[in-house]
Parts: sequence; C-alpha cells; structure tokens
Amino acid sequence: MDPVYIMKLANQHQNWLSVREATVAQNVANANTPGYQAKDVESFTALFDKAKVHLRGTQPGHMSAMEHTERSDRVEDKDSWDVTYSGNSVSLEQEMMKVNEIARDHALTTSIMKSMHSMMLMSAKVQ
Repeated sequence: MDPVYIMKLANQHQNWLSVREATVAQNVANANTPGYQAKDVESFTALFDKAKVHLRGTQPGHMSAMEHTERSDRVEDKDSWDVTYSGNSVSLEQEMMKVNEIARDHALTTSIMKSMHSMMLMSAKVQ
C-alpha cells in the first residue's frame, strides 16, 4: 500500500468536488426536462473507504487502529424530494443545498492545502 499524502488527497478531493459540481449543474440545467432523473456522484468518503487505508503501528507504544466496524447510524440518501407529474425528479432546493455544500468543501480543502503549503515553506526556510 502506498503512503497517504495530504496534498495528493486534497487534490483528489478537489477533483471529486469538480465532478460533483458539474453533475449538480447538469441537474439544474435539466430541471424542466420531462422524465429527467436527478443524478449525484458517490460520496468521497465511500470512495476513500474503498481504498482500504489502514493505520499501522511502527513502535510498541503506538495505539492500535480500530478494526473496521459497521456504523449503525448510516443515513440513506434519497434521489430527490419530489417527482413532478412530468417524471422529472430534480428539486432545485435540494440542488442549491448541494451547491452550498460543494462550495463549503472547496473552501475547506483549499484552506487545508494553503496551510500545508505554508508549513512546507516554513520547514524549508533557512535561518
């Protein structure tokens, strides 16, 4: 297994957010198209969980990682809140909530990347 690099992971998250943003834009563009079904992408957490990243203790004093346990508080996302008489399942309110979530996640990931960049510059600075 390859090591996890924070900058690479943040970059992959930004790429995933771009794909999700394009999907939401497509949903909004087709909000009045008869029979159009709203789409969404698989969550980044689910994709990350599929990568099977496990923690490993390298010293006897390290805490052991918890084994994978199934969470009992899983929330199942529904495709849409309502379906119109034309068969269109796009809810503009739901799509706008997704847009706000995407914007918030972009800002958070960008902030993390800026912080990591600053730390790398500070560690490389010669005094």
